Amino acid sequence: MSTFVFRLIAPRPTFALDMTDEERSIMGRHAEHWQPLIDAGRMVAFGPVLDGTGSWGLGVVEADDEDEVRAFAQADPVVTTGTARIEVGKMLAGFVRPA
Repeated sequence: MSTFVFRLIAPRPTFALDMTDEERSIMGRHAEHWQPLIDAGRMVAFGPVLDGTGSWGLGVVEADDEDEVRAFAQADPVVTTGTARIEVGKMLAGFVRPA
């Protein structure tokens, strides 16, 4: 199994702090979309990040197939509604906590 990292690129740096009601609803659907991977124990980390550049989302997920992760990300409601975009990368080395 490989480890993949995804980054949710928000529409503006302040997104996590000033979402509209519609955006908040979409973000709720976004969380629900990834919930099966959380429930299956495949999601290592998931959530919003605040740093000096603003806010963005982070996910670290274990999967056998990069195409599967990319397709799942592209079906995310934040992507399908045009609210945000998601970039996916594969970790080439490192340590992920034991299951």
